[in-house]
Amino acid sequence: MQGDSREENNMGDFEVQRFVRAILRQKFIILAFVVFGAVAAASYALVATPIYEAKAFVIPPTQNGIANFNYGRTRDAELTPYSIKDVYDIYIRRLQSESLRRDFFYKVYLPSLSEEKRKNSKDVLYADYSQVLRVVAPLKETSDKYLVVVQTSDSEQARQWAAAYIAQAGDLAKKEMIRNLSIESEVRARNLDQQISSARENSRLAREDSIVRLTEALRIAESIGLEKPPAITVSQSVIAGGESGQLMYMRGSIALKAEIENIQARTSDDPFTDHLRELQGKYNFFKGLKTDEAGVSVYRQDGDVELPDTPIKPNKALIFVLGIISGFILGLAIVLLRGFLAAKSED
Repeated sequence: MQGDSREENNMGDFEVQRFVRAILRQKFIILAFVVFGAVAAASYALVATPIYEAKAFVIPPTQNGIANFNYGRTRDAELTPYSIKDVYDIYIRRLQSESLRRDFFYKVYLPSLSEEKRKNSKDVLYADYSQVLRVVAPLKETSDKYLVVVQTSDSEQARQWAAAYIAQAGDLAKKEMIRNLSIESEVRARNLDQQISSARENSRLAREDSIVRLTEALRIAESIGLEKPPAITVSQSVIAGGESGQLMYMRGSIALKAEIENIQARTSDDPFTDHLRELQGKYNFFKGLKTDEAGVSVYRQDGDVELPDTPIKPNKALIFVLGIISGFILGLAIVLLRGFLAAKSED
């Protein structure tokens, strides 16, 4: 049994040696394919269109950047101030929105293509565009830094597109914020206007009530012939009665007539309306409230968008190595195939 085992081992060693000798005899074939693979890979690397990558990083705005959004927004005014997160969330929604991607696709990407390429299917072109421009969310949950990546064959174009995309998202977010503020201010102004109208109406009714009470007091004073207040010690507050007391007639008919004529001749009740001026001031503030786009920000660009000077594709070194490996494998396969066919023909 041991002799059989040694014989099998010897046969295995013989086959391996035979295989190695067969490869060595035809090493020039393998070498030729290696050279061919290297030349083909180098040729492809030289003629392949280089692809450059530009990156733009965005982070939340500062408190100063959103300060003008909160002008006039206080809890007393029933308007909750915006936080940095509130503003930045609106920007991120715009940055990741499909509407912005589509708009950039039709207005920027398609015009950059040749007329021949624009004839292709829009779905195919949009799929290519999705590889050209990408918005990358933060890898960590605690991070709020977003990344816009653009890959094109023109390094300057890649840089411009990345900068333009984040800026366009910023413009849209600003307009949305300002539109929200404008609507809220208009609603607040309408509410204040309604309060002003109600206060004026209440003041008008109060004036009419005063005339009725004074007229009744005048009739009583005239009926008893009381023209002037009696010369007795009576508290003026008792006589006035807050315009609701029963002794109002004791002011005398002369005073009561003068007061009635004065109230009837009044052209405006505004000076006698409680809190009216305060309401008018708030109304004028919210009615004229405007937010300047130049004075606010919804994001910050973290660093400049650098001009890429080294293409990320093609990776010439990797292509050259893969070409050599592919040539070697192909050459080895040819050699083994030749050996197999030769052995089969001998049989």
